[in-house]
Amino acid sequence: QVQLVESGGGVVQPGGSLRLSCTASGSIVTIHTMGWYRQAPGKRRELVASVFSNGVANYAGPLKGRFTVSRDNAKNTVYLQMNSLKPEDTAVYYCYGELTPLTGGGRGDYWGQGTQVIVSS
Repeated sequence: QVQLVESGGGVVQPGGSLRLSCTASGSIVTIHTMGWYRQAPGKRRELVASVFSNGVANYAGPLKGRFTVSRDNAKNTVYLQMNSLKPEDTAVYYCYGELTPLTGGGRGDYWGQGTQVIVSS
């Protein structure tokens, strides 16, 4: 069974930084893409950033320059470094992995449980 577990959320003041981590575990053949979405109260879930297995990253336009996504393929882990945080970055951040499991079905998206980020003075 595949699991994705996030860590690193919390409360930070405006202008501060946080680093989120997410590790995939279980019977996995290949992890193709890993990344992050976020959902603020009353809003739709939106893409933050994603990174392919070769390290090529994509960002939601307004976040590029403040956020950096990276991954460690050996550890099945994706990171999100968030700098110059703003109150509007407050949201639940969800990790996802597009992967092929060893059993239980074909290639698909798997999600973490989410980690809360609050940016407030």
